[in-house]
Amino acid sequence: MIELNGLTKRFGRVSAVDDLTCSIEAGVVTGFLGPNGAGKSTTMRMILGLDRPTAGTATVEGRPYRELKHPLRTVGALLDARQLHPNRTALAHLRWIAASNAVPRTRIDEVLDMVGLTEAADKHAGTFSLGMSQRLGIAAALLGDPPVLLFDEPVNGLDPEGIRWIRTLMRSLAGEGRTVFVSSHLLAEMAQTADRLLVIGRGRLIAATTTGDFLDRSGLDTVRVRSPHRDRLCEVLAQAGLSAAVEDSAVLVRGATTEQIGDLAARHGVTLHELSVQRASLEEAYLSLTDAAVDYRARS
Repeated sequence: MIELNGLTKRFGRVSAVDDLTCSIEAGVVTGFLGPNGAGKSTTMRMILGLDRPTAGTATVEGRPYRELKHPLRTVGALLDARQLHPNRTALAHLRWIAASNAVPRTRIDEVLDMVGLTEAADKHAGTFSLGMSQRLGIAAALLGDPPVLLFDEPVNGLDPEGIRWIRTLMRSLAGEGRTVFVSSHLLAEMAQTADRLLVIGRGRLIAATTTGDFLDRSGLDTVRVRSPHRDRLCEVLAQAGLSAAVEDSAVLVRGATTEQIGDLAARHGVTLHELSVQRASLEEAYLSLTDAAVDYRARS
């Protein structure tokens, strides 16, 4: 488990992270979301002892990172896949990391196989594509078989097969009872991967909840209705103060439940052929809840 208590980081007058308090639980994949400049990378760096907090604490398994005797056996992290010595082979890169944390050399072959780099073990890291560098970074994170894992944008550069692989890997690791904390801007991928979400904006906590509750909180679910009396249905909805949009043969309604619409149609004798809920996407919910916290916005 990772626990943040009043975690704060200021750079001069700017608060990159502002009084962040939450827990990242074991046994689930927690997605870490927020606009550019929200403080995600700074938060991860403070968890790993790379940045010193201005105030508050970040602990892993109950201890600050700097107090861990063999850090790689407790926490595995991928923050920047390109931070590799270009003239080292993948095998040599993992060997020096293993030696620094007293990890058996037999584990190196295991993680190379896990990430699909066995055949590339003797290739220099400088020749690797971004996707291969990501795989090597993930291998390094897994090297100590740690109970806690942090990944910052782990799918960058991966092809579709690689994206499916890392999604399956993260869920498998969480299923083993590990803490898996992953930052990503790919919301469609997070919707398929994350059980819980930690969302920040301008360094402050916006939400810390399950993915399902986050979608419910957005209030953006749509009820899809089909009726042979579509125009009459629209009139009935308008009279009830509900806004409806016509899309092909269906009427889309927000701000009402299927039960409310079904009862309303029944009272007015409107036959329905379909009454279903279209779940809001994670992208829609995220953009709705973080709109006020966006610092860098392009002109449309």
